[in-house]
Amino acid sequence: MSSTKTIGIIGGGQLGQMMAISAIYMGHKVIALDPAADCPASRVAEVIAAPYDDVDALRQLAVRCDVLTYEFENVDADGLDAVVKDGQLPQGTDLLRISQNRIFEKDFLSNKANVPVAPYKVVHSSSDLDGLDLSKNYVLKTATGGYDGHGQVVIRSEENLADACQLADTADCVLEEFVDFNLEISVIVSGNGTDVTVFPVQENIHRNNILSKTIVPARISDELSAQAQAMAVHIAKQLKLSGTLCVEMFATDDAIIVNEIAPRPHNSGHYSIEACDFSQFDTHILGVLGAPLPAIHLHAPAVMLNVLGQHMEKAQAYVRANPSAHLHLYGKLEAKPNRKMGHVTILTADVDSCELIAGDASS
Repeated sequence: MSSTKTIGIIGGGQLGQMMAISAIYMGHKVIALDPAADCPASRVAEVIAAPYDDVDALRQLAVRCDVLTYEFENVDADGLDAVVKDGQLPQGTDLLRISQNRIFEKDFLSNKANVPVAPYKVVHSSSDLDGLDLSKNYVLKTATGGYDGHGQVVIRSEENLADACQLADTADCVLEEFVDFNLEISVIVSGNGTDVTVFPVQENIHRNNILSKTIVPARISDELSAQAQAMAVHIAKQLKLSGTLCVEMFATDDAIIVNEIAPRPHNSGHYSIEACDFSQFDTHILGVLGAPLPAIHLHAPAVMLNVLGQHMEKAQAYVRANPSAHLHLYGKLEAKPNRKMGHVTILTADVDSCELIAGDASS
């Protein structure tokens, strides 16, 4: 592998922290850019404290680093284009722009990658919702800026439609038909610009639109698992992927439908730190450096439980009661309700028993 590099990470949250840990173990130096000087990445890396759209700060990061990467989508693509040297941002800004805008993302998935997506319609104003067939259920999502359920309206009735019209008149949106699915799943895939490597299929359980629990391998047939992995690899190759990408999907009885993509390591892939021989963060760093990528081996079935602000005491108690569980706390200074504070990974095939409290991982 190449000699020591200085890697710049745009974003210093928990993903940036875990990327930095992988990079440091490989002998590299890391500098993160984040608005908060005491962000999670500050525990393991130097931090340039500045807003993500501060072009001068982005330029300072670019000047000091050999390679740049980003830990989340809401980064200023124009600002990056203005400061990066050729080849310095292997992920590129095209992928960033696709994943920042649901309209671009749906167009890429359905028309360029040619993978199945839920029936959808681009909505520019409330008039685009006239005559909507309310015998079906829908979700209206803003094209930009939404996450963890924000910027969304579920439409099941005339009453919901009024809320949706209000949202549609404030921003461009995508209207998606609800898919009758059995499971939400995701596949992590990493690339180095030419080759790709793929992780096991992950089953994801959400509570209040926030990921609560990930089960690996997903409880679907081998045929559907192979189909999901093949779709993720196909998307990665279409993108000439460098680094890690998460492809979120729905599994029905006999089909896989792609929901969205995230151009970075993902909450649902955290189990890979203990459960795989290489984590999604390891392969991300190898990928952006253009290094050879390993085939991924799952050591054992695993469950990952998110630790939100209201879970901190339960998580500590769970790990005391289950010493073989792995607790990761991200070093965020304030525990707010529904804020991701950490996660717990358990290597076990007894997936139903793994909850922070009985019956509900999110209570």
